[in-house]
Amino acid sequence: MNIPFKRVISLFAVPALAGLLAFTAQAAELKEIRIAVPDLSAGTQHSGGGVVDVLRDQQIYEKAFADQGIKIQWNFFKGAGPVINEAFANGQVDLAYLGDLAAIIGKSNGLDTRVLSASARGVKHYLGVVPGSGIKTLQDLKGKRVAIFRGTASQLSFDAALASQGLSEKDLKIINLDFNSAVAALAAKQIDASWGSSGLTALQAKGLAELPLSTKDLGGAGSIQSVLVGNGKFVDEHPEVVAKLLKAQQQAVQWLTQDSNKEAYIQLVSGLASYPPVILTQDLKDQKLSEVFPSTLDPVFLGKLQDAVDLASQQKLIRKSFKVSDWVAPELAAAKL
Repeated sequence: MNIPFKRVISLFAVPALAGLLAFTAQAAELKEIRIAVPDLSAGTQHSGGGVVDVLRDQQIYEKAFADQGIKIQWNFFKGAGPVINEAFANGQVDLAYLGDLAAIIGKSNGLDTRVLSASARGVKHYLGVVPGSGIKTLQDLKGKRVAIFRGTASQLSFDAALASQGLSEKDLKIINLDFNSAVAALAAKQIDASWGSSGLTALQAKGLAELPLSTKDLGGAGSIQSVLVGNGKFVDEHPEVVAKLLKAQQQAVQWLTQDSNKEAYIQLVSGLASYPPVILTQDLKDQKLSEVFPSTLDPVFLGKLQDAVDLASQQKLIRKSFKVSDWVAPELAAAKL
């Protein structure tokens, strides 16, 4: 059967045109992009640290979608990962910047999320202890009261650090406290120790805590990776929007990964989070921003993310393990930009 050439063209053109019209309709229907972030601020302003604070300060997403009339809604959660996973489950957010464990728990529990890019890697954590306690190593924590924020990347970080020394949470008296409560409890000597991020250095500066070790002292055991994840339905329905967002994110990443911007970054985050600049200065003194904030989903990053999934499964922090390669959205991943 011979089909006229023009007829052949039309057979291909109709579906293509239909697809274009469908996307145009979807973009027209999309009024806002809802982004969730754990709130790390100790003050009245919001801070997510890293690429989030740069994106907001430079209004990068807002400018990128202004011509389409799409608004950017930033949602900051003091309850961190566990609350953000609830928001995902309830269809209240489209994207989220999360530490590894919270994102892993959500995926393991059946949330349809996709990893879109890396947002940080090798983030340090510290052991904070009561001054004069004599606690110098993780072995010294046996039987002690230690605060961690369950369901967050800090818990997985701590479990990895303990495992590197042949220990587990069962060897300690674990108390579940959010970051600010843990800092307050340590300052009041209501607990013996806490495992957390650079915020603990504020207590050290005031003489209210000692920081005998960090993940760097453990050869990197317990360092944290964080990711940008998207709601599967949102990613599937708005692939061009997500691709445009990832491309826009690269503007912030390029600024952030220039080590010459280190001091400006420290001042930005310190101002938003109401932290003394010395905290971030101390935290980043032996790290380059170009090593912490690349967004590419390279094999090393994905390997560490898989290690985190495996450890979470071993420690029974998740119900079932999974392959990170099945979690990544390859057609949208930052590695493909």
